[in-house]
Amino acid sequence: MADKRIAVLEGNAETARELTDALKSAGFDVCIETDDGAEGLARIETEQPDAAVISLVLKRLDGFGVLDGLREKGLAAKAVVLGSFSEEEIISRVLEKGAKYYLIKPVRAQVVTERIQELFAERAQQPAAAQIPAAQSPAAAPRERRGGMPLEEKISNIFIAIGIPPHIKGYAYLREGIRLAVEDPSIINSVTKRLYPAIAEKYGTSASKVERAIRHGIEVAWNRQRTEAINAVFGVRVYIGSEKPTNSEFIALVADKLLLEGLTDNS
Repeated sequence: MADKRIAVLEGNAETARELTDALKSAGFDVCIETDDGAEGLARIETEQPDAAVISLVLKRLDGFGVLDGLREKGLAAKAVVLGSFSEEEIISRVLEKGAKYYLIKPVRAQVVTERIQELFAERAQQPAAAQIPAAQSPAAAPRERRGGMPLEEKISNIFIAIGIPPHIKGYAYLREGIRLAVEDPSIINSVTKRLYPAIAEKYGTSASKVERAIRHGIEVAWNRQRTEAINAVFGVRVYIGSEKPTNSEFIALVADKLLLEGLTDNS
């Protein structure tokens, strides 16, 4: 195993360190560690690792984009994908894009390491679809939560599910707006006077540009016609057909989801 080179693309610094340490302890050479999907894909193309651990939530280019890039460039790195989604649609998309395993977070670094080891074992040459039950089984992947998922990662997971791409400006502005609304729900009643200016100040832009970029991000998601995914995320039939929420409606909807479900604990 010592000659096997591994890339770790993980958005959470603590998780990345745990994965790297576990893989090194198992004799792997971790040649790439980054939280940036675009950087990770470029380095995989250059350094040609044997396998890659890829989180769905990454900067600039998400895990789906990395998988697309691996396939388009004909790169041989075997992919093990980590994500917080258990929806069949998400799992199917990951596998269709070439992943060998999809592991649902939170998952122990040792479990990820074991799956990587299986990729290189002769007895593990099975179709990706057949490997998923083992990857998700309680015995193979104990669900040991050692702390809450960071708020930004929770928001990013929602964006991935409904189709807001991370490379557009509205992605970052929306994420910041939702974070502010979670911390202070009253801010949603003063979107123009408080929310947009606060986001604009952080990113060094104007409130009007923030408003337009957020509106564009929402339009991109709704234009993809992923109504079922949107409804699955929010648990109800929120919007039907081409009807889109306003900026404030969308921000309030996501913030309320996080608050009502208690997902912001330990963020």
